[in-house]
Amino acid sequence: MKITLSAIKADVGGVGGHTKPSKELVETVKKIVSESKLLLDSYIGYTGDDIHILMSHTRGVNNAEIHKLAFDAFMEATEVAKEQGLYGAGQDMLKTAFSGNVRGLGPGSAEIEFEERPNEAVMLFAADKTEPGAFNVPLYYGFVEVSRSPGLMLSNDMRKGVVFTIMDVANTEADKIIELKTPEEYVDIASLLFNPHRFVIEKIHSRSNSEQIAAVSTSRLHNISGKYSGKDDPIAIVRVQRPFLATEEIGAMFKYAHYVAGDTRGSHNMALMPVVLNSPSSVYYCNPLISGLFFSMHNGKFTAMGDAFDDPVFDEVRRLAATKSFLMREQGFVMPAMLPMEEIEYTILADKLKELDKKFVLRKQD
Repeated sequence: MKITLSAIKADVGGVGGHTKPSKELVETVKKIVSESKLLLDSYIGYTGDDIHILMSHTRGVNNAEIHKLAFDAFMEATEVAKEQGLYGAGQDMLKTAFSGNVRGLGPGSAEIEFEERPNEAVMLFAADKTEPGAFNVPLYYGFVEVSRSPGLMLSNDMRKGVVFTIMDVANTEADKIIELKTPEEYVDIASLLFNPHRFVIEKIHSRSNSEQIAAVSTSRLHNISGKYSGKDDPIAIVRVQRPFLATEEIGAMFKYAHYVAGDTRGSHNMALMPVVLNSPSSVYYCNPLISGLFFSMHNGKFTAMGDAFDDPVFDEVRRLAATKSFLMREQGFVMPAMLPMEEIEYTILADKLKELDKKFVLRKQD
């Protein structure tokens, strides 16, 4: 049975700041989605102040009806957020008229279509206070680095490698992508992924059977709005278990608490912290967060689910992430703690720098 998984997320309001959605906000989204006749199943949760909707259906990717369902749910939740006086009501709804799918409207989306396996196993990862490039490191480690991901040599299928689809998100006129293969082009892949602000993994396909393994949301909010509109808070779907990597092998790639762009105002590099499902944002500078859901499917139904990071092992990773973030913030306003110039281009600081630039003078030579 061919199934499509569509994960669509948005920030439409937070309690007392960019913390978490209210109970009423989440219930509004659940009500609208659950009443739809379009879906086989759905799951609604949140990470920080972002609500995510996971939908299974048979309508394929970029389906207008599926995307409109999510769009309408977020628009209705925006009205609730306004009634409750929540902070940033409708923040990610940068355009209020639906135009075929949510890409370019504000919400982020990751979708994957596949022939369902008899024991289909999938993971959903949702991040808050960071950008789509936050997934570059764990996915590179998982699908390229044998020393970190031995499943690449222990599985006959994974030995044949994968195809990375990488997007240049700096190109705003159209999707600009490149496809690179492992193992032979791994250095080229690394040569792009070193810059997670510009080059972002969008998809991963198996070379063994050509099936899609992973999908990542790639929207940059400032590319849509033309100004800083909050961090992009990406979401990703990854299929796991034979013939792909194991659930535990993908989960382990988030042990490194790697530095990502994020923070309260999207201004600093901080460590990505794995948290339990439905966690609010940290009041420590909105430390970047990621939650993980693993689940089984049958005939498009989500038959059982679990929390990937509700695990004593990840208590240690959380401590590591906190320590790394503390150390980076001690650097203060100076790079590399703060993001590079191209990433603050859409903020008030960029405007001030332009003003200061006009005051510079060329010193006369004696």
